[in-house]
Amino acid sequence: MKQVGGIGTAVLFLLLGSAVPASSQQEQQEEKPGKPEKQTKPEQPGSQQSKGKQQQEPAQQERRQEQNQQQQQERVQQERRQEQNQQQQQERVQQERRQEQNQQQQQERVSQQRQQELIEQQQQRLAQYRQHLNEEQRLAQQQTALLQQQRRIAQYRFQQQYWEHVRQEQSEAERYRNWNDDPYFYTPPIYRYRYRGTYYEANQYGADLLRRAVYYGYEEGFRAGEADREDRWRPDYQHCYAYQDANYGYPGYYLDQDEYNYYFREGFRRGYEDGYYSRYQYGSYVNGSYSMLGAVLSQILSFQSLR
Repeated sequence: MKQVGGIGTAVLFLLLGSAVPASSQQEQQEEKPGKPEKQTKPEQPGSQQSKGKQQQEPAQQERRQEQNQQQQQERVQQERRQEQNQQQQQERVQQERRQEQNQQQQQERVSQQRQQELIEQQQQRLAQYRQHLNEEQRLAQQQTALLQQQRRIAQYRFQQQYWEHVRQEQSEAERYRNWNDDPYFYTPPIYRYRYRGTYYEANQYGADLLRRAVYYGYEEGFRAGEADREDRWRPDYQHCYAYQDANYGYPGYYLDQDEYNYYFREGFRRGYEDGYYSRYQYGSYVNGSYSMLGAVLSQILSFQSLR
């Protein structure tokens, strides 16, 4: 029994002896100071500024873009204002010129004797025109029957419209006018033009009627040419009733009828060619109506200023 106890004591001692160093090592490890943790470096002021700049740059770009847009809009508005000012100045100049012309025309009146001569000529002119309208109505009926026989439907429609316009002009000619108060008869001439080898003079009212004759002639000629092309008829403007009549737009005063007819036919011939061949060599189509080019009109009339 003693041996057994000795052996147990020895075993216990060995166990305790081996356990003490292990615990002492663990305590030593716990007592050793640990390695200091890496400290985060504080952000440098330079990096904060760079971040701030990066945040500010988009806002500054947007501001610059807005400023550029505003400047462009201001330039456009300024250009528009300048254009409007130029147009207003041009209108003022033209208005002043018209006023000066009107003042000159009022100051420079034709003599009383000349005014009465013009009125007498006008009365004779109007009587002849009324008689002509009665004759033209009979010719229009004959021409209408011929177109129906030829089955030229488009040309027939055009002639009916033309004759209706002439009838409206006839009612204008029948209306009473006080010729003594009409400025045409006391306004002096301002233009000179050549008609069939002879020079004539015209004031503003006579010149406007001549322009009207050419314009109306071109428009009616264009429609007549379109009608013949639609009917597949050969080009022949001289046998068109509108060309032979040539009174559309003539009120029966200011000019002799044959003179108005001459300039109407000058426009009609050119309009017929443009309409028949579907082109715009002598005129143009604007806002639903046909109009002769200004250069062609000037060439036909050849007005020369007397002042």
